[in-house]
Amino acid sequence: MKKTTPILPLFKQFIRDSETGKRLKKNGTKITKGTIDNYRYVLHNLIEFTSSTDFELRISDASKLTKRELASEKNYWKKFYRKFSDFMYKKGCYDNYVGANMKQIRTFFNYLKNEKHYNTGDFHKLLYVRKEEVDILVLSPEQLKFLIHDQEFQKILTPPEKRIKDIFVFGCTTGLRFSDIFLLTNKNFELQNGEWYLKVKSKKTKAYSAVKLPAYAVDIYQKYKSRSVKTSLFTPITLFNFNKTLKSIGEKANFTAPIELSRERQGKAYNASKNAQKKPERFCDKMSSHMMRRTAITTLLILGMPEHLVRSISGHSANSNSFYRYVHFAQSYVDTEIEKIHNKLEAYGE
Repeated sequence: MKKTTPILPLFKQFIRDSETGKRLKKNGTKITKGTIDNYRYVLHNLIEFTSSTDFELRISDASKLTKRELASEKNYWKKFYRKFSDFMYKKGCYDNYVGANMKQIRTFFNYLKNEKHYNTGDFHKLLYVRKEEVDILVLSPEQLKFLIHDQEFQKILTPPEKRIKDIFVFGCTTGLRFSDIFLLTNKNFELQNGEWYLKVKSKKTKAYSAVKLPAYAVDIYQKYKSRSVKTSLFTPITLFNFNKTLKSIGEKANFTAPIELSRERQGKAYNASKNAQKKPERFCDKMSSHMMRRTAITTLLILGMPEHLVRSISGHSANSNSFYRYVHFAQSYVDTEIEKIHNKLEAYGE
């Protein structure tokens, strides 16, 4: 009879080794907190899966399995993939999240094989990582201008909303990730020949960038800067509260146009733009921290900045597939605006 070892204790050890630095990235740097949080989400899902389905999660030493047992083990992992996927989809998850869970589990198996010397075989390669192209949702240049300049709108915001609005506008201008924007201190701002520059090193990509700041972004910096060079420019706020407040700001700004967003489950498209009451969601309902970086990149592209310069600001590599999604989106926006002009010209004099 083949010997088996429970997976969940090993997965917990995998997380601990990632936290303490025993397990590092391929380049020798520590695993980021965000990645470790993702591991914890996967562990939570696996625990919930086993308790809900009574599916036993275990591994076997592949080197000690007979030919028949190897075939049985392969069927076991095919069954796990099918049942765990079904479990996640029933929870309302879409392909990207289910695929991300499978990717993390595959990473865990590589850890067992390469660092703990467990001979688990190659069964984890049966865990297919699904991906979907999620609609890019960004502010239009007109919406961004409204948030920056409309003084009457500014008057109806509460003090917390004004602060979140300023942070959001700053992010939409600089393209910083949510995690990076709260690391800014006075050291990141430099005055050169009467012009202010933001100099940062991305926490995620480690890439450096220097961005010349427009007057309104300089005003935001001057408003929140501290006397101490060690104090963060913006007081940290939880992601949940940031996104919740942002939705309120969007509603007050009348960014309430209904939107239709498509998501995928097992490659099949679903309308993800309706809430539990079957009402179409509004643009403001989908506003989040992710929109800052997306808006900055697409705005620069829409306004004509060359792609290689936008990449130098955003920190994307030359062959980044994710960056070209922004290029495609920006081109679609430009095409729509050009078509409006063409239609006006064709209708002239009618």
